[in-house]
Amino acid sequence: MNLSHEVCVVTGAAKGIGLALVSALTATGAKVVACDIDGAALASAAGAFNAKRVLPVTASVALPSDMVRLVRETERAFGAPSVWINNAGLARHRAIVDYTADEIDLMLDVNLKGAILGSQAAFRSMQPQRRGHIVNIISTASLRGIPTETVYCAAKWGVRGFTQGLREEAAAFGIRVTAVLPGGVDTGFWRDAVSRQMPVEKFLSAKHVADAVVSLLQMDDRIVPQELVLRAMEDRDFAT
Repeated sequence: MNLSHEVCVVTGAAKGIGLALVSALTATGAKVVACDIDGAALASAAGAFNAKRVLPVTASVALPSDMVRLVRETERAFGAPSVWINNAGLARHRAIVDYTADEIDLMLDVNLKGAILGSQAAFRSMQPQRRGHIVNIISTASLRGIPTETVYCAAKWGVRGFTQGLREEAAAFGIRVTAVLPGGVDTGFWRDAVSRQMPVEKFLSAKHVADAVVSLLQMDDRIVPQELVLRAMEDRDFAT
């Protein structure tokens, strides 16, 4: 796909990987709809880009009505999306006995339900065009169980299974579906998720992930990059 003039949607776009994706996509000439639940942070981030190429939309990925509205605003501003990146995510790391019901609901709503609702909205818009590419930013936590990350792992394992099924369903309509599984990434995510010191100097940067996503999007439309696992050379399961 030649991304120049394509229409891309990125969720969780106010910071971290999402913001790096907005920057990398606009550099190719694409038009980008940047979505985040934090309207103030999103407006601040979007201010760094050309308003004719980046549209900020405040929305929650966990609300079906917001995802429908996100598609409508995208179509109204730029046309039907040809790229949709489900990037929004969060974590709370606890011993399993310490999770509250609200924390469990929040992680499943944003990480799992959010990816499903975003993909559903994207699919409905892409289906009549019989083309498009949906990318789910997941995690290497979908490959192995991790102590104190049990609920996060459950959500990410769920997204990975969902992505595999969606890929087969979407292929009949010319829509590609890719899972991207980064290891540790040096973003504010870790400061929000855990209290312990993390070896972020050994992690990927958000730009590393964004550049990899752009590269797979630019592959020939006949190629389906099914799953990409990314880890920094020195990232050894958080060993110091």
